[in-house]
Amino acid sequence: MRLRLRYTVIAATILAACYAYPTFSQDNPTTPAPSKPAAPAANKAAPAAPIKTGTAAAPKHDSTSKHDPAAAPPAYDHKTAAGFWQQADDDGFVGGWFYFSEKNGLYEGRLVKMFKKPGSPDFSEKCEKCEGDQKDAPMLGLTIVKGMKRDGRGYEEGSILDPRDGTLYHAQMKLSADGKELEVRGYLGIPLLGQTQVWKRLPDDSIAPADIPKDSLGPAAAAQ
Repeated sequence: MRLRLRYTVIAATILAACYAYPTFSQDNPTTPAPSKPAAPAANKAAPAAPIKTGTAAAPKHDSTSKHDPAAAPPAYDHKTAAGFWQQADDDGFVGGWFYFSEKNGLYEGRLVKMFKKPGSPDFSEKCEKCEGDQKDAPMLGLTIVKGMKRDGRGYEEGSILDPRDGTLYHAQMKLSADGKELEVRGYLGIPLLGQTQVWKRLPDDSIAPADIPKDSLGPAAAAQ
């Protein structure tokens, strides 16, 4: 019973940062767009666009910077974890996008986009339970995965943050041979006692460089 409870906590930790904070949601497909007056009819009707069928589309990436439209997106080395990653739960709902980069020889991932899960409860907009530089830091831009030491396609000796209570769990990652999938595992004590999610790589231009949220810091750290 205790081990099963631990598995549940770890699984929730990986998901919590992504869609448990709906007030930060950037994409809400349920909100209707304001209606516009109909345009005057033309003398000759244009041919109708073909109708596409299929399942609902995944969240679209935004490669156009509203700050610098001419900024070229960086090309990430897909042999490493650097770049954008999409997290989804067991039901296929996309909870958030993460941006991984190398910092002082270690890899870390911060939350750069969130999507509202229908029916999810409201939580604090800040990481109130975090410690140190992340105390009361905004969720968007918060570094969740920290200190990952790369060894080939594997990443070890890192941690993953549960922003609900500020707890840090041990973490490991493994990059697929084609660089398109990333296994993210959080665990207590030993890796055997853990939970794994598989994240999908996003295009390198998913978010324009100028629009990538900066590393989120708490008020005290930001004032220094």
